[in-house]
Amino acid sequence: MGDIGKLIGRQRFLFKADMSRNEVSLSDFVRGSRFLVIGGAGSIGQAVTREIFKRKPKALHVVDISENNMVELVRDIRSTLGYIEGDFRTFAVDCGGREFAALMNAGNGYDYVLNLSALKHVRSEKDPFTLMRLIEVNVLNTVSTIAHARAGGARKYFCVSTDKAANPVNMMGASKRIMEMFLMRASLQLPISTARFANVAFSDGSLLHGFNQRFAKRQPISAPNDVRRYFVTPQESGELCLSSCLLGENRDIFFPKLSEQLDLTRFSDIAVRYLAQLGFEAHECATEDEARDRAPELIARKKWPCFFFASDTTGEKDFEEFFTDAETLDMERFENIGVIKNAPDFDEKRLEHFLATIERIRSQPTWDKPEIVALFNDMLPDFAHQETGKYLDGRM
Repeated sequence: MGDIGKLIGRQRFLFKADMSRNEVSLSDFVRGSRFLVIGGAGSIGQAVTREIFKRKPKALHVVDISENNMVELVRDIRSTLGYIEGDFRTFAVDCGGREFAALMNAGNGYDYVLNLSALKHVRSEKDPFTLMRLIEVNVLNTVSTIAHARAGGARKYFCVSTDKAANPVNMMGASKRIMEMFLMRASLQLPISTARFANVAFSDGSLLHGFNQRFAKRQPISAPNDVRRYFVTPQESGELCLSSCLLGENRDIFFPKLSEQLDLTRFSDIAVRYLAQLGFEAHECATEDEARDRAPELIARKKWPCFFFASDTTGEKDFEEFFTDAETLDMERFENIGVIKNAPDFDEKRLEHFLATIERIRSQPTWDKPEIVALFNDMLPDFAHQETGKYLDGRM
C-alpha cells in the first residue's frame, strides 16, 4: 500500500478480496458500457475515473469545473495507464449549467452516470452564501443530473454520499442526508446506488493534504489531538464507488465494514508518523504563535513545529458512523463491504417544501443562515446541529 498505508496504519488494501472476487463481473460491465463521471477531477472522482479507465470502457467522459485538475487527471492517466481504444474525453463544464445540458443532448447517452461532485467541507457552513452553494452542488445539482441521466436513457445513476449523513451534526452531512432522500424518490424511475465512506487520505483540501502543503512551504503543521477518524486510500474510494455503481442494487448504500483493518486514527498521530517518514521529529508547541515563530530554527534542527489542539469548531462529530439503527443491513454479501438496504421511503410533500423554500430564499436580495438552518431542521427533525460559533477558518 506504500507510504499512505503506513500512515493510516494498514498493510493491505481494504477491499482487495472483494475486488478480486468480483473482477470478472466488473470488467465485463465496464468493457461493454459508456460512462459519464461528474466531478471527475476531484480526488475521489480521479480515483473512480482510473478504476473505469483501466478496465477499458467503450466510452468514458469526465466533467468537472476545475480545468487545471482535469489537465492533471489526463496527464496522470497518460503517464501511468496510457491509452484505450474507447472514447475518452474530458469537459471543463459545470454540471449545473447550460453547457452540461447541451453536452447531455449532444451524444449517444451513457449507460452509467456517476456523480462525484460535492462540497465536502464542514467549514462551508460558516456563512449563508457558501452554504447555499453547498446546497446547490450537493442537492439541487443531484436532482438535475438525475433528470438528465434518465432522459438520456441511463441504466444506472451513482451518487457519492458521506459517513456524515448518518445522524448528521453539521450542515454538510445534513445536505447529503437530504440528497439521499431525493435519491429515494428518483429511484422509482431510475436505478440508483450510493456509498458512504470515511476520510480519503490526502484528498484535495483535506487536513492530510494540507500536511503536504505545509511541508513544501516550510510552515508549521496544525491538527486536532482529540478527533479520531476512519481513513481509506484514494484507490479504495474508487473501488467502493465503482462496486456500488456496478454491483449495487437499486437504493443500496455501500460502506466499509468496520474491522481490525479499519481503525480510528487521530490526526495528530498521523502528523507525527508523516513527519517521521520525511526524517523530522514532531516538536509540539504550546501556541500557534510559538509554532510560527520557531519554524526556521526548529526545521534547521530536523524538528518540525506542530500545534496540536482540542477541537471546538462547529459541526465536528466525536465519532464516525456509516449507518443508523433504523437502517437495514446486508453484511454477508461482501467480505469488507457492508450494504444498507433501503425501501423507497420518502415524504413527497417535505421534498417539495424543501425545493420551494430554497427557491424562495434564493430569490431574495441576500440570505441569512438561520433561515436555512431552520429548513434543515424541518427536513430532519432529529438533526443535532452543533453550533459553537467557531469555524476551521479561524484555525492555523
